[in-house]
Amino acid sequence: MDLQQEKIYRYIQQGYKISIDSRSIDNNTIFFALKGEVFDGNEFASEALDKGAALAIVDKEGLIKKDGLIKVKNVLSTLQSLAAFHRSGVNIPVIGITGSNGKTTTKELISSVLSAKYKTLFTPGNYNNHIGLPLTILSIHNKHEIAVIEMGANHVGEIDQLCNIAQPTCGLITNIGKAHIEGFGSFENIINAKSELYNFLIRNDGLIFVNKDNKILTDQIKNYDKLYTYGSRENFDCSGSIISSQPYLELKIDIPEIESTNEQTIISTNLVGAYNFENVLAAVAIGRYFDVPFAYIKKAIEQYKPMNRRSQFIQTTKNKVIWDAYNANPTSMSLALENFSSNPEKPKVAILGDMLELGETANQEHQAIVEVVKRMKLDRVILIGKEFSACHVDENNFFIFTNTEEAADWFKANKIKDSTILVKGSRGIQLEKLERFL
Repeated sequence: MDLQQEKIYRYIQQGYKISIDSRSIDNNTIFFALKGEVFDGNEFASEALDKGAALAIVDKEGLIKKDGLIKVKNVLSTLQSLAAFHRSGVNIPVIGITGSNGKTTTKELISSVLSAKYKTLFTPGNYNNHIGLPLTILSIHNKHEIAVIEMGANHVGEIDQLCNIAQPTCGLITNIGKAHIEGFGSFENIINAKSELYNFLIRNDGLIFVNKDNKILTDQIKNYDKLYTYGSRENFDCSGSIISSQPYLELKIDIPEIESTNEQTIISTNLVGAYNFENVLAAVAIGRYFDVPFAYIKKAIEQYKPMNRRSQFIQTTKNKVIWDAYNANPTSMSLALENFSSNPEKPKVAILGDMLELGETANQEHQAIVEVVKRMKLDRVILIGKEFSACHVDENNFFIFTNTEEAADWFKANKIKDSTILVKGSRGIQLEKLERFL
């Protein structure tokens, strides 16, 4: 570190909080003036100091000099360098998590399980990028015993960059699917990008937790043996099977020291969908590896309730609604529809929003979803977004709208009652605007 970074880090060691928002400043704060697409934090540095910030870290020339103002070459790279330095002085297990689908749910499940025994730090919300991850790492203090760090990416090389900051000692990839393909360019690039976590762990002799049921994942680590395996087969380190997934996922875990017929091995979750099986099993596997008693694991998972429209089942006054609209890509959309199709309750209605960030494959992928839905013979299908609107649909039970406002007008005139409804789509489509009609 240079002298400026050393000065900043001394404040961090003393317990000063880091803020990138000038609206949340107090006397115990260091303000990092980051640049965004529509704002420049440098413009708010003086205001932050006036509000009581101890330091304001800037990278713009010509700012009025004030006590506490520190100019660096680049604010973001300074933040990342400080985080990497801080991490190098922390001697605790750090679990890195990435994947195309389910990484946030898996992170929360793992954190819930580990928190039953350890003082656990974990990525808050969706702080999983090049800004959020350094902020999370810098919040590790000497009371923490383990850390769970989520890593998101939309281009090749980003996971590797995040690994160099977080320096995970172990980790897992939930799965690899067609997400953010616009940024990656191809599915092959997605595989390569997500595998950057594996590559980092292999280079540093780290432990890999791997879903051995997933061939794409196992193909990336054929010549590495420092593994802890989980999946549906009894010869894995941690195995289990699905009992039910309607509406909530219920699974049985194989515990050698407990009779297989014992109800203590059954976990009843608040998560919708069979596709959450691998997410729950990952949390069980990591809990088992870190010697969390199974009774604690079971309780932690059973008490976990999804938020933010992630795999949520809600009984409204009119309908049963499966909310899975935090995000969507072809893989997660197909899995959600497959699970919904197996639901025996009728009538069934699917409300599907566009899957964003698919680039040149968007039309092809949306049309493929339409063909899948056609074969399911659902009672009603509402498609929302420009991409779905461009698809060829010739079914009488399909209703297509370019945005949620148009769909809302239709719902006002067409009440849906006594139905089971799946809501799935990317956040940008804002399907939550339809909640009052369901």
